[in-house]
Amino acid sequence: MLSKIDHLGIAVKSIDEAVPYYEKVLGLKCEGREEVPSQKVRTAFFDIGGVHIELLEPTSPDSPIAKFLEKNPAGGIHHLALATDNLEADLKNAADNGVRLIDETGRPGAGNKTIAFLHPKSTMGVLTEFCQPNKDGGCCCGGH
Repeated sequence: MLSKIDHLGIAVKSIDEAVPYYEKVLGLKCEGREEVPSQKVRTAFFDIGGVHIELLEPTSPDSPIAKFLEKNPAGGIHHLALATDNLEADLKNAADNGVRLIDETGRPGAGNKTIAFLHPKSTMGVLTEFCQPNKDGGCCCGGH
């Protein structure tokens, strides 16, 4: 069952250039950085009120984030991630209700989570991610 907003994914050209804005201007603390080879991204996480901001920097020109940045050179909000305690059931419910799935099953994501995406053409234009913590714990900020 979906329980809360887990994080907002924000595409950036460079995490090193973006982190100072979040730390110095917004006063947030970077809780961790992680490379996720399966997604071809580097991430950095910030907590604000129990919801995380995930910065996403592409590590390959063919990554989904690189493609997003080609269309949106300034970067911006890439996806909305919702926490779940039963990823497979929530995917099935979405599919049963006519939502086009990008991922039919979960795959590894940042912060020791299993993730799956719903296609924005079926979700009012918002790329939506379901994310479930793996059984051994972990958080969305690289284990911090």
